[in-house]
Amino acid sequence: MKTFKEVFIFVGGASPQIITETIYALATQKKPIYPDEIFIITTSLGKKIIKEMLLEQGKLKDLFNEYNIPPVAIEDSHFLVPRNSAGQEIDDIKTSEENESIAELITSFIREKTRDKKLRLHCSIAGGRKTMSFYLGTALQLFGRPWDKLYHVIVSPEFESHPDFFFKPKQNIKLTVKTPEGMTKTINTKDALIHLADLPFIRLGHKLRLKSPSFRELVAEGQTEIELSWLQPEIEVDPTKRSIKVDHYFFSLPPILFFIYYIFLKQKLTSCQQPKRNYCSECKDCYAELSVLFNQEKLISYKEDFLLINGQKEYRWQTFSSRWKSGISAEVIRQYISKINRQIENQVPDKSLNMLCKISSMRIYARSRYGLPVDKNKIILKET
Repeated sequence: MKTFKEVFIFVGGASPQIITETIYALATQKKPIYPDEIFIITTSLGKKIIKEMLLEQGKLKDLFNEYNIPPVAIEDSHFLVPRNSAGQEIDDIKTSEENESIAELITSFIREKTRDKKLRLHCSIAGGRKTMSFYLGTALQLFGRPWDKLYHVIVSPEFESHPDFFFKPKQNIKLTVKTPEGMTKTINTKDALIHLADLPFIRLGHKLRLKSPSFRELVAEGQTEIELSWLQPEIEVDPTKRSIKVDHYFFSLPPILFFIYYIFLKQKLTSCQQPKRNYCSECKDCYAELSVLFNQEKLISYKEDFLLINGQKEYRWQTFSSRWKSGISAEVIRQYISKINRQIENQVPDKSLNMLCKISSMRIYARSRYGLPVDKNKIILKET
């Protein structure tokens, strides 16, 4: 059973050969990949050329037949052509307005397709204008998932853009080309090399929650998100000294407040509900109700943490556990949280930093859950 529906996406222009060459390369690799759907981003002129050469002349059908590739129909709706302000299809990408139009088209299309987790995108940037390739690559960077792919097809120079070469046939065919001196020579398709470069790219689709509608706004929003992520410094915690370092600030807390804060830190690290996510971003699934986090059973499980913070003094644990033998009530914990947050504000005056360190709350179905907004990867606990 297939894991994904394979969606091939091309930017194309006056050289439709890159479409068949890319399909050929993917179909003949060690683990063949065949298209379930094909979409072509082009201009009105490119659409005309591609339809004539690949569909009307049957070059795409020839490729499917020769390599037993399951046929895929390319309907008119599979051609994505930008339009100008008058609603007319654009025949070329030259002006700033035309560039804006193709950028919006590509961005919205890739955003839409990446919302479907059952699709895997195979995007080729080998054809079309360079700006079209740039927009496709950038859109995939903004919205791409770990399984999406970006390619560039490289063909032997003498076969590149040859009007009669669309893929490497199984039987050799002789073709003629002109040399730089104006002479003609014969080349053999058996000598053609078609290499598909699988291009690495930074995937931000699961790291950023971009909402802007336009390409320019998306890039600006993405840049802001990245810059904000750099604002998160590491929080280094030394429980034996009851000290916490965030950026260049140090703050400390009295034993009981440090213990409560330490539990929230460990909750962030040990109770992640999304372990496959490398970064927390806006996720707050680890936040917990106070009545659960500090009930009797949980409190007993925190004994080692309590002793670590209190210099391994058993009598302190006995006093503490006797006082709270039924657990610590939510009301008391909320009072402790208020004291902790005030001390953090006083000792870490930089608001952008103390907001990450303070214990925060969120309401779900009329119930409050508490946790820390700092990213789990930024927490360093020195437990020995």
